[in-house]
Amino acid sequence: MPDSRPASSSACASAAPRPLILGSTSRYRRELLGRLDIPFDVAAPDVDETPQPGEAPRELALRLALAKAHAVATQHPQAIVIGSDQVADLGGQPLGKPGTHERATAQLRQMRGQTVVFQTAVAVVCKATGFEQVELAAVEVRFRDLGDAEIERYLRAEQPYDCAGSAKSEGLGIALLDAIHSDDPTALIGLPLIRTCRLLRAAGLVLP
Repeated sequence: MPDSRPASSSACASAAPRPLILGSTSRYRRELLGRLDIPFDVAAPDVDETPQPGEAPRELALRLALAKAHAVATQHPQAIVIGSDQVADLGGQPLGKPGTHERATAQLRQMRGQTVVFQTAVAVVCKATGFEQVELAAVEVRFRDLGDAEIERYLRAEQPYDCAGSAKSEGLGIALLDAIHSDDPTALIGLPLIRTCRLLRAAGLVLP
């Protein structure tokens, strides 16, 4: 089942609206945040995403989401900054973005017939007021027992090489799946909006 883990926090409410920054260059996260119809800027976080020795996928996602938010917030201390990260978890083994057709093929072969947990973390940081919270949305995805030809056809059609787990559930990748279990439906795409809204409200941002 989906999970969440709060970190430390302090009040960040402000009389004047603070600028909002998405600390990510992901077009998927930018499109998702755009659904909230609030103005925001985008900044690229300079963060080493290498897993630490023995680091579990959920811990990796939480650490990187917070690190990305802090990296951008350090440059924009008056802003409310969102950081996010997603790690595909196959039996405790982290699967990142494949980057190439060959690695995507290998990932889908590993995942066929398996349940993969997509660990999607979101963090909100405001340096000026000391606000910091991070939560995790875990999405269970059961893949069909895919044949090699089916994998090849899918990858050629959608080329999901920038997606952890090598499949776009919001696109043709949905045909690869047997089931999805989540309490935050946008988490699988890359930004859990229910949790993001909760954190932004806690940070003092007024949402509709």
